[in-house]
Amino acid sequence: MKPLRIALTKGRLEKTTIELFQKIGYNCDEVINKGRRLILPIGDNDFEVVLAKAADVITYVEHGVCDLGVVGKDTILENGNSFYELLDLGFGKCRFALATKKGTDFYSGYNTKTIATKYPNVTRAFFDDKNMDVRIIKIEGSVELAPLVGLSDGIVDIVETGSTLKANGLEVIEWVTEISARLIANTASLKLRKAEIEELQKKLEAVTK
Repeated sequence: MKPLRIALTKGRLEKTTIELFQKIGYNCDEVINKGRRLILPIGDNDFEVVLAKAADVITYVEHGVCDLGVVGKDTILENGNSFYELLDLGFGKCRFALATKKGTDFYSGYNTKTIATKYPNVTRAFFDDKNMDVRIIKIEGSVELAPLVGLSDGIVDIVETGSTLKANGLEVIEWVTEISARLIANTASLKLRKAEIEELQKKLEAVTK
């Protein structure tokens, strides 16, 4: 049988996931010294990892070319969930926040507010829960710029330290939801390779509690 294939989000989540794999006893030298390779073995070919962008991790898991994936909850919320979310890995912690220019009374008045964000689905769900109609503009770059130039009344974005907001005269007026890295599984793989997946999940749970 082929080794389990796990899609990892490239960058910081990849690095911390590899550290977890090392903690539970796997040799990760191939990934640490990967060069430009994108598919690499872990341990004695116990499983292999596929390095991908966050949204693509979900795509590979949903389509079954990867059995498992490690991706941020932000990506899960924005890009759907035709898979199982198995475990909160406890790292990559940050929060979605609604922020505006400092001193703005965001909820006053009756005009439709405009929100700039990289995460339109998360933003829509947040305001739908409030029964509040907003106009959403998707931004690919620095979302903080939008209220400064008058494009939006506020932003919904990921906040870690809040230093970028502060430097640009913005402030959090409401927290939307907590975010961290999650282990996800393809629905068919979870049935067909249940024992292998559960074994790995238990090992990861032991070092993330």
